[in-house]
Amino acid sequence: MKKLALHWKILIGMLLGVVFGFIMLQVDGGAEFVNKWINWAGTIFVKLLKLIAIPLILASLIKGISDLKDISKFANIGLRTIGIYIGTTVVAITIGLLLVNVLQPGDGVSDETIAKLTETYANDSSVQGKITEAIRQKDSGPMQFLVDMVPENVFTALSNNKLMLQVIFFAIFLGISMLLIGEEKAKPLKDIFDSLNDVVLKMVDLIMLTAPIAVFALLANVVVSSGDPELLYALLYYSLVVVVGLFLMVVFYLILVATITRKNPLWFLQKISPAQLLAFSTSSSAATLPVTMERVEEHIGVDKEVSSFVLPVGATINMDGTSLYQAVAAVFIAQALGFDLTFADQLTIVLTALLASIGSAAVPGAGMVMLVIVLEAVGFPADKLAIGLALIFAVDRPLDMCRTVINVTGDATVSMLVAKSVGKLGEPQPKEWDDHYDEVK
Repeated sequence: MKKLALHWKILIGMLLGVVFGFIMLQVDGGAEFVNKWINWAGTIFVKLLKLIAIPLILASLIKGISDLKDISKFANIGLRTIGIYIGTTVVAITIGLLLVNVLQPGDGVSDETIAKLTETYANDSSVQGKITEAIRQKDSGPMQFLVDMVPENVFTALSNNKLMLQVIFFAIFLGISMLLIGEEKAKPLKDIFDSLNDVVLKMVDLIMLTAPIAVFALLANVVVSSGDPELLYALLYYSLVVVVGLFLMVVFYLILVATITRKNPLWFLQKISPAQLLAFSTSSSAATLPVTMERVEEHIGVDKEVSSFVLPVGATINMDGTSLYQAVAAVFIAQALGFDLTFADQLTIVLTALLASIGSAAVPGAGMVMLVIVLEAVGFPADKLAIGLALIFAVDRPLDMCRTVINVTGDATVSMLVAKSVGKLGEPQPKEWDDHYDEVK
């Protein structure tokens, strides 16, 4: 009997989690039961993925760079990666702006809905916290992200998943330095990172055995903590505009895959689907990164020289789904609150959303911080920022789940495009968790 593919197991777990969550909503104390007795499985799973994210980036990136015989290849890969990431982000923002201007979801929001949303969320600690964080990022200056990229203590960077850019900087610096001291002197250190890379990828395989159970727990918890259904329905049109935009981005990616890499786009979706489903469940491209790297390298055939740079950088600076959402959300808020946006304002949204995506963390809720920066850039009144965020806060979590899927899909697509352009897109060589089990049992 053929074994059920991983993505089907995860999808079944997700569907059962949603159904179980809705059942628990109808039971007195059901939400509390899910929070106390079910949610722990999803929380541990996400923590395990985050646990191996930095070791994987460190080992994979150093291995990829130290395997290069020509250092100019790395510069070539880096320039192509940044160029394509900027291009796809601009496309995402443009799609968002076109949709929100044509469909105008903000015009249909009643004053009663605005008042109720404001009363419910405007003074929420999470909303206020995101405004404070956005102001801090804005006041730090446009080049602060370059300063933040360089660690002053590598062990501090390695101990904090939010400092992923610093880990990438250190790994690149170390990898290039290993190349420059010569192959013979670098070999002992290279062997350590080669072995560490293999071990961490095996850890990914083991963690993924629990993925169906984990996504069941994560989705059940999302359902029971979803908030007031009436407010969710009031924002349904806005949510649909965002989802349509995200779907169009997937179509754009599939066109790129079909035309440039000459691969079947449906095959690509099938291979990357476990990472997409985890991105949806966790709302974090950083937590999903180990799985994304494993799927892209082993199941799609992207060489480690490419994937080890493109994917960690993408998880940090490439947020196509989040950028599209910001474009739609910013114009939606302006429409709902009667704040007119000129054509120049909308061009400012494109530029600001692009720059904000580079400096934003790959964690749940980062899009709201970026949105505040975008709104302030077009002169949105500071005293209405909390009201603006309150308008979309009720549906932010489900939309965050959707846009994280696009972020991860975009990273995988760009890794294929870069690999194809430098001749590093080969045949898939998938590995299973028990490949060497017979040797040790």
